Amino acid sequence: MNNKNLIILTLILAFLGGFLFFYRSNSAKQITPIFNQANQQTTNAKQSWETKTDEKENVTVIITPIDLSSDYKEWKFDVIMNTHSVELDQDMIKSVILVDDAGKEYKPIAWDGQVGGHHREGVLIFNQVTPMPKSVELKISGIGEIVRSFTWKLNK
Repeated sequence: MNNKNLIILTLILAFLGGFLFFYRSNSAKQITPIFNQANQQTTNAKQSWETKTDEKENVTVIITPIDLSSDYKEWKFDVIMNTHSVELDQDMIKSVILVDDAGKEYKPIAWDGQVGGHHREGVLIFNQVTPMPKSVELKISGIGEIVRSFTWKLNK
């Protein structure tokens, strides 16, 4: 290969590299606002609930209600669990109860999420609680020797 061909090949590769770099950075900038707008619309359409965190016995549990109103037949909670010391392999259907302000307990009807590991995430699903309570408490047992408790006040 002579010097002329080597120079042409180098220029072509430099041009392609520059084009790909420029194209990728511009496409990421264009996608971000659209994504944020979609998330904002979804958030505005649904209720906004406070995320609760429990950090005990080397396990962090984060719970965020998704749907808690009489408009939904199923009440859902987003669950995130993280640890580096124990296996998170609990049967979430058996380990969790939802308690209303009158003390009545409700078991989840489904767990839509991961089965085990050190980082576990999913959605707990309950039947709608009727009549609508003033507050609910989500209790999780079986992660260490404690019962973790998360409470939300509901607007009737």
